[in-house]
Amino acid sequence: MDRTQKEELVSSLHETFSGAETVVVTHNLGLSVKDMESLRTQLREAGANFKVTKNRLTRLALKDTQFEGIADLFSGPTGIAYSDDVVAAAKIAVKFAKGNDNFEVVGGAMGDQVLDLAGVQTLASMPSLDELRGKLVGLVQAPATKVAGVLQAPAGQLARVCSAYATSQG
Repeated sequence: MDRTQKEELVSSLHETFSGAETVVVTHNLGLSVKDMESLRTQLREAGANFKVTKNRLTRLALKDTQFEGIADLFSGPTGIAYSDDVVAAAKIAVKFAKGNDNFEVVGGAMGDQVLDLAGVQTLASMPSLDELRGKLVGLVQAPATKVAGVLQAPAGQLARVCSAYATSQG
């Protein structure tokens, strides 16, 4: 890789870090091409991405970004999972690491907050943005449904009382 290619890679990584909300640092300990493609597919479906990185160039790209604090995590065979959704990259990376001995989550960052392995696992256990939206819609709709049921109940009871009175008089 010549100097201009390295500069382009650093610039591209810097742009990636500037646009991401979460970065998860991983170690690839001999993943097969099939496993790596499976990981990338799962991340893509969740709105996240994955890149295998060169440590020295990645440390350069981290300068002047909110993720500068994770520079120490870049040693060994490193890759990064990143996303705009705060939870997506962590959730998929942790899930994939549980099912694959050749993939290890090392740490990461959410904004300028550096996370160790336990922090990334905690982040991964949180509901995703889509799950939170679904819960919010459910909460908003539930009271309306209950109000409609309560409003209909007295009318139904009144109709039953009138019907019972009419049958007893008839």
